[in-house]
Amino acid sequence: MATLAQVRITLEMIKWEHSIFALPFALTGAMLAAGGWPSAHTLLWIVVAMVTARSAAMAFNRWADADLDAANPRTRSRAIPAGLLTPTFVLLFTAAMTGGFLLACWRLNRLTLLLSPFVLLVLFSYSYMKRWTRMSHLVLGLSLGIAPSAAWIAVRGSLDARIMLLSAIVLLWTAGFDILYACQDMDHDRQAGLHSIPQALGLPAAFALARGFHAAVAVALVAFGWLFHFGWAGYAGVALVAALLAYEHRLVSPRDLSRLNAAFFTMNGIIASVFFVSVAADLLLHRR
Repeated sequence: MATLAQVRITLEMIKWEHSIFALPFALTGAMLAAGGWPSAHTLLWIVVAMVTARSAAMAFNRWADADLDAANPRTRSRAIPAGLLTPTFVLLFTAAMTGGFLLACWRLNRLTLLLSPFVLLVLFSYSYMKRWTRMSHLVLGLSLGIAPSAAWIAVRGSLDARIMLLSAIVLLWTAGFDILYACQDMDHDRQAGLHSIPQALGLPAAFALARGFHAAVAVALVAFGWLFHFGWAGYAGVALVAALLAYEHRLVSPRDLSRLNAAFFTMNGIIASVFFVSVAADLLLHRR
């Protein structure tokens, strides 16, 4: 029973359900690279790589931020500050997930394995960025933005410049919603000497920058559709993503952060899923 309780607490700690943020973009990259569904072998190991990489990154973040989380009223109930898991257990879990990620990269192809240390460097370094720079949101964006390009490499064993545009789109999308999410910790970050866009610029400027990032995402998605010769299903997905991004920004404002969790968790999970489904439908309906 104790082991089952640890599993439940660990899954809650890493927010495993939020894998839906990046996984659809990885699957999009894989399908675009394959011109449809990749082989079952490739698809399986891409999913394993995504889940283990994200789990390792989240666990490492909780370990690295344990003292900071304990000092923040919003986060002091997390597993390590609350004494539900020990730092040693979380670090061992991180190591196990890192091993799973490296195994998945090895099972995919040589280039994927060669690039895996770079991916881990980005994922783990994010945890320390807010101690040094307000640009930590962009590093988180890069952590998720790697996904579609990495999946392309996993399928083809090489990189195409076109898929890098989707990585840039995911980077801006993630950075935009992370700026919004950081607004709730603005006062604490100032007191603790941590860096973020809201802490440095204030809420109105942070919201304006997040809106700018997401407007750029909408424009870039049209260009991305053109590069990959989207049909009606793909462009319908682009239009729906743009509408969902606009709705997300209607849920919160500098004066009202009460619906921030809905904007951050629910809407962004829907956005990622909608984009994948539309691109998958486009590929399967207009197989090239």
